[in-house]
Amino acid sequence: MTHDAHAPHTPPNAARWWSEPQVESEADAHDPGLSSTRAADQMSRLGPNVFRADPSHTLLRQFAARFKNPLVVVLLVASSVSAMTGEVTNFAIISCIVLLSVSLDFVQEFRANAAADKLRQSVAVRATVLRDGQAQEIALRDVVPGDVALLHAGDLIPADARVLQARDFFVNQSLLTGEAFPVEKHAAPPKTTATDMQEATHAVFMGSSVVGGSARVRVMATGAGTAMGEIAHSIQQPAHASSFELGTRRFGMLIMWLTVVMVLFVLLVNAWFHRPWLESFLFAVALAVGLTPELLPMVVSVTLARGAIRLAKLDMIVKRQTAIQDLGSMDVLCTDKTGTLTEAKIRLESSIDVQGQHSAHVLTLAYLNSFFETGLKSPLDEAILDRPPLDMSGWTKVDEIPFDFERRCVSVLLDDGQRRWLVVKGAAEDMLRLCSEFEAQDSRHTIDETAIEAIQSRYHALEADGLRVLGIAWREVSRDHTRATVNDESQLVLAGFAAFLDPPKASAAQALAELQRAGVAIKVVTGDSDLVTRHVCAQLGIAVTGVLTGKEMEHLDPPTLQRRVLSANLFCRVNPGQKQRVIEALKATGHVVGYMGDGINDAPSLHAADVGLSVDSAVDVAKAAADIILLRQDLGVLHAGVMEGRRTFGNIMKYIMMGTSSNFGNMFSMAGAALFLPFLPMLPTQILLNNMLYDVSEVPIPLDEVDAEETALPRVLNLDFIRSFMLVIGPISSVFDFLTFYVLLEVLHAQEALFQTGWFVESLCTQVLVIFVIRTRGNPFKSRPHPALTLTSLLVVAVAIGLPLTPWGTLLGFVAPPPFFYGVLAAMVLAYLCVVELTKRAFYGWWRQRAASRT
Repeated sequence: MTHDAHAPHTPPNAARWWSEPQVESEADAHDPGLSSTRAADQMSRLGPNVFRADPSHTLLRQFAARFKNPLVVVLLVASSVSAMTGEVTNFAIISCIVLLSVSLDFVQEFRANAAADKLRQSVAVRATVLRDGQAQEIALRDVVPGDVALLHAGDLIPADARVLQARDFFVNQSLLTGEAFPVEKHAAPPKTTATDMQEATHAVFMGSSVVGGSARVRVMATGAGTAMGEIAHSIQQPAHASSFELGTRRFGMLIMWLTVVMVLFVLLVNAWFHRPWLESFLFAVALAVGLTPELLPMVVSVTLARGAIRLAKLDMIVKRQTAIQDLGSMDVLCTDKTGTLTEAKIRLESSIDVQGQHSAHVLTLAYLNSFFETGLKSPLDEAILDRPPLDMSGWTKVDEIPFDFERRCVSVLLDDGQRRWLVVKGAAEDMLRLCSEFEAQDSRHTIDETAIEAIQSRYHALEADGLRVLGIAWREVSRDHTRATVNDESQLVLAGFAAFLDPPKASAAQALAELQRAGVAIKVVTGDSDLVTRHVCAQLGIAVTGVLTGKEMEHLDPPTLQRRVLSANLFCRVNPGQKQRVIEALKATGHVVGYMGDGINDAPSLHAADVGLSVDSAVDVAKAAADIILLRQDLGVLHAGVMEGRRTFGNIMKYIMMGTSSNFGNMFSMAGAALFLPFLPMLPTQILLNNMLYDVSEVPIPLDEVDAEETALPRVLNLDFIRSFMLVIGPISSVFDFLTFYVLLEVLHAQEALFQTGWFVESLCTQVLVIFVIRTRGNPFKSRPHPALTLTSLLVVAVAIGLPLTPWGTLLGFVAPPPFFYGVLAAMVLAYLCVVELTKRAFYGWWRQRAASRT
């Protein structure tokens, strides 16, 4: 039976509860948590465990947000003014077209994003709490004040909480306090009232992570009521823009300036010819809408969401959608060795003394250390404990110094009733520095220069054979020594070494070769020694181009490091901070960097990389920092994901290139026609309809396949390439537009309505059908478009041709063209597509030569 006597209410100053005097009770340590009913009541009163509610998530608000485009607002206002002057039909048509366009955008994006969000929730970090007396895993947002949470090494702290029970419980709270080293937390409150968060050793705070040990805590404050919630606005820095996001911003600025120049030009021309100001203004705004690729956000969002769904089928869950494009653009993958390149099925091969003889004493010491260690157990610990169990009944644990990545060792203080020992295990080279003596043949000897050389050659030989080596050491302390500190890790006796085998994955060699063929450089970033890493790389066929160790990195300034990371591909004996430096140095040299890791020490690197990759079995800290979660720890899956990222990027580029080239050409023609025509070349409603129908034809682009040539190598959004393509292909569209003008004016002697009808049909047919030419760099007849793209495009062309022949066409200002026009139209469209195809091939040939000359 549960009780809620201690379920706290969130006080006005909830983030300071830990500084108030507290009365302990025996029941606190055994608090069974909330009942489901009480938890639901807390949720209804206090809300979810988030910093602030986001009202923008309602469907109505999301739909209304689509009307924030200033061009759309100006268009609706201007058409309303037109209605007040008697042009009600014009207002109704413009409003319907705008509404249909916005609805198309909203429905497509909402459906795709909803599916992607559902996938993200499947790998969201969860918290273990007691509900109805039973441990349950719930989403972090469902944690409420009064919940009792169970915490272990690697977990994120789900909310601000008071410690009820703790066992060697160490927490990293650097995000809040700036403390670099873990802080030990206890159930008992400090002797004096804590006035600073660093002194609150009985409290844990949201935003922290568990480094070692375990604890039971009672949640005191959630969401905005937490210490982190009070300062969330200052500590939550916006994410660094990816290469793709920066490219789209620059592209947006280019389009904006083109739009401003063209609209001002049209307004000045119409004013010069004293044309009706309202109609001219509507025409200029419609021209701006036509030039702006307003469907780009929807196409990007839908394409990325569909990419996330496709990646889910490949056992990859996307948390940040733009990471899909970053994955495709990634040209450097930094990866740890254990579990990624190796099987992570580590087995203990031998336990030897410093002379290379088998030693049961070394095995016993290693077993004692791993058995009593309460931090996050490594695969090496599991390999030690996988041996036939030893009798630990005579030993009692007194204290522990958990593992950290600066010391690279873990110590336990043990007592067997007669003696008290500090047993330490860690990286062989670090252990040697901590020892003053070594054991050999049941005697102890002083470690001198000769002994150091002999010991180093011993463990180096093991590493050269691909074995991971831990040094095992100990020292005896007095029986009244009750607290172990880092200073105790000195003057140790080196007992020997434990050697482990972690064989390379059978599938890793092929996957790495495929990634490298795809233009992704592989760099191994590991805390292991360079000898072990070289051995693994040799087995996997990775040619070593250079090695950089953590010690060497300590003495390198940023510019020097940036030069070294380009040539080296093995980074060994590096700590978490040094891993992050490697990634930041690679990014500074212009590379798009991915990082794959699953441990507590990998979180900074996962944050720093352009795309952070982790696995579903990773610790919470790593999963929270990652952008993409792999459900299978397999580089083959990653290669498939890279290809999908490139396919996604390729489809986004199709829309950008089609939209900019054809839209730019048509709008340029429209602005030019305004110079010599005594009437508007196309009515505002016709421009908007033309634009909407063109957008409809491009909706299936996210489904389209991408040529192998486009996915062969990583690509980034290149504004120079887009601008050049637009300036080459766009004018071709304008040339055929002016040919259409000539036929309409000189051959058909068209008046205003026929001219507008003829150009509407010609411009829509050319810009829709050119999709099949621009969507591929190769032969359009060999690169098959998706059936939905073909069907939609042909339907739009049919609508464009048939609309002037219907009563609806009359409402829009169209008239039925003579049959001769359709014959000329067919000839011009065919000629246009042939010219664009030839020009496209010449452009790509020129661009390849230009790129080759620059490299």
